[in-house]
Amino acid sequence: MAKTNAATSSSTDILLRYNNKNRNDFLFSFNSISLFNKSLPFNRPSLPPPLLSLSSSPSKPLTTRVSIAPVEYAPPAPDSFNFHQEISRLQSLRSKLAHSKTLNGKHSVLNDDSHVKRFFKIGGVSRFLDSINLTSRELFLLKCLVAAGQEHVVSLEGFELVESEAVGSVRTSVKSALYNLVEIIEGFDLSDNGNKGLERINYGVNLNDEEIKDLKKLLKSLGEVEEFYDCIGGVIGYQIMVLELLFQSTFKKQTTNWSQHIKESMECQFLEIHAPSGLDLSKNTEYASQAALWGIEGLPDLGEIYPLGGSADRLGLVDPDTGECLPAAMLPYCGRTLLEGLIRDLQAREFLYFKIYGKQCITPVAIMTSSAKNNHEHITSLCERLSWFGRGQSSFQLFEQPLVPAVSAEDGQWLVTKPFAPVCKPGGHGVIWKLAYDKGIFEWFYDHDRKGATVRQVSNIVAATDLTLLALAGIGLRHRKKLGFASCKRNSGATEGINVLIEKKNLDGQWAYGLSCIEYTEFDKFEITGSPCSTNGLQAEFPANTNILYVDLPSLELVASSNNEKSLPGMVLNTKKPIVYMDHYGNCHSVSGGRLECTMQNIADNFTNTYLSRCYKGVEDKLDTFIVYNERRRVTSSAKRKRRHSDNTLHQVVNSASYYTCSQQFEKKFDDGIFFFQIHGRDLLSLSIY
Repeated sequence: MAKTNAATSSSTDILLRYNNKNRNDFLFSFNSISLFNKSLPFNRPSLPPPLLSLSSSPSKPLTTRVSIAPVEYAPPAPDSFNFHQEISRLQSLRSKLAHSKTLNGKHSVLNDDSHVKRFFKIGGVSRFLDSINLTSRELFLLKCLVAAGQEHVVSLEGFELVESEAVGSVRTSVKSALYNLVEIIEGFDLSDNGNKGLERINYGVNLNDEEIKDLKKLLKSLGEVEEFYDCIGGVIGYQIMVLELLFQSTFKKQTTNWSQHIKESMECQFLEIHAPSGLDLSKNTEYASQAALWGIEGLPDLGEIYPLGGSADRLGLVDPDTGECLPAAMLPYCGRTLLEGLIRDLQAREFLYFKIYGKQCITPVAIMTSSAKNNHEHITSLCERLSWFGRGQSSFQLFEQPLVPAVSAEDGQWLVTKPFAPVCKPGGHGVIWKLAYDKGIFEWFYDHDRKGATVRQVSNIVAATDLTLLALAGIGLRHRKKLGFASCKRNSGATEGINVLIEKKNLDGQWAYGLSCIEYTEFDKFEITGSPCSTNGLQAEFPANTNILYVDLPSLELVASSNNEKSLPGMVLNTKKPIVYMDHYGNCHSVSGGRLECTMQNIADNFTNTYLSRCYKGVEDKLDTFIVYNERRRVTSSAKRKRRHSDNTLHQVVNSASYYTCSQQFEKKFDDGIFFFQIHGRDLLSLSIY
């Protein structure tokens, strides 16, 4: 009899498991076991029990080629997460949602999903959702989150919302009766007795103001992801892409090699990359001067684009007075913020145009911001404080990129800091093109009679030194190119990509050529290594990608409006850098993970030129894309990271970013004489007519 009572006592324990793996499980029990005996009329309930919460010299053409011969890989350790099954389920769901044209139809599709069914079968969930008065659109977004396998995001006090299989498998009929009793108890208002625990148990109906705010913020973020990534399927499509990239980087290697995957992903039967050739501004000075004059002459046709939405975590920039984290645009340099430096560079070129042509030219500037580290607010405040740099607010257009959830590299689960608060980061500067189309930036440029634009990042403080930007824009305008790169020699050890000439044979037998970029995080895919002793140590032979671009606006708009994956170029999931965040208990976590990112320079992949036969040399001159070179000190000295005390390297650290005041003289003959002028740093030194 004692044994029976002991077993009964054990079986009546309610086991609630923490979602945080670092915490021990704990037991919540009723002492009045005598309430439960054989005379109780309770049967095993059909509904699931309620859990107590919601839980070389670049100027010369290089012929080096990268082999795509098969490479053997060791298979990864077995993992319990079935990528194939989850991707297949989500792809089927995405297809059904795409065929549903109404919101009600999409609700019906989601209601049939196994994850959503299980979620809404949990006792009290419907009551909770009714209590917070979600709109049909918000409920749809919540269902998308659950269907994507991320129901753990909606949790409270670290408890799981959905019932684990382990708990369900050990439940007895007596334990089920106890769960029913808990449901009855939850119907009573015990808040007057100060029992906050059971008040919380009431399925989150009594959410506090902060939790309601977090929930609304979550729904807003989900809405932005659903809207922006509509071209790949919204929230569901985002998760599919994450899982596919994770699968490719871990499991794909045991069945095939990366070279084969590259060919398949680019829909070609042959692929090689070459070091590109182009104009070297430091050597062909006569043509460089001519190209710069074209750039000055074409200034009224140009706009400026600044992608400033990055979080710049490696920079570690903090306000010394408030301790608030700051975006890279606010980094002080030579007594001014980096953003002010960009505008001063632009004003110097406009002043040069005025001195030559006697006309004033005010260039429209589009700035992509984000909410990371209050980026948008800081940049807007800076512009307002400086009276929009004396240019007028109408010459600026700020547009904010959405934040995207960071995921674990293990299984693609979204990382969470607290209930309703996933870890979110900017989705990379490559989102700028589709976002610009969605926000009407292209039309805004057209209203200012602009045909092209120059693009530069705020961390590159020397990009406007000398002729680089002027020549880049001049060639692009003069020869009606679709996209141009400004490049230089690559420094070994710098975390920067490379510019390449892509050569591939398509499945239809035609040969395609175009200039593009490979990010440093993707070197392994192309079997490019940095070791000088390696036979594939080819990084030094390729020029550096500096993210200094010339773009033709109509050509970019055509791609950005395509409503498919092309509008999100260079999608990658970089899991090489850990995601560091702090949970609501104050515990700091460093997790191997990443988020879906796009790279803006890979929009060039859409501008390849095709030929019936293979081209062996001189193909760069015929392409819609082009590249110009200059000395590295005149092109890039980016400030990307804060120097660590134990680090002896100064690559891309703030205190090594030096502004070089380089001089260049050039002249141009006109019908009424010769213009001779000299640029020194950001200032026009002299202008002569003779």
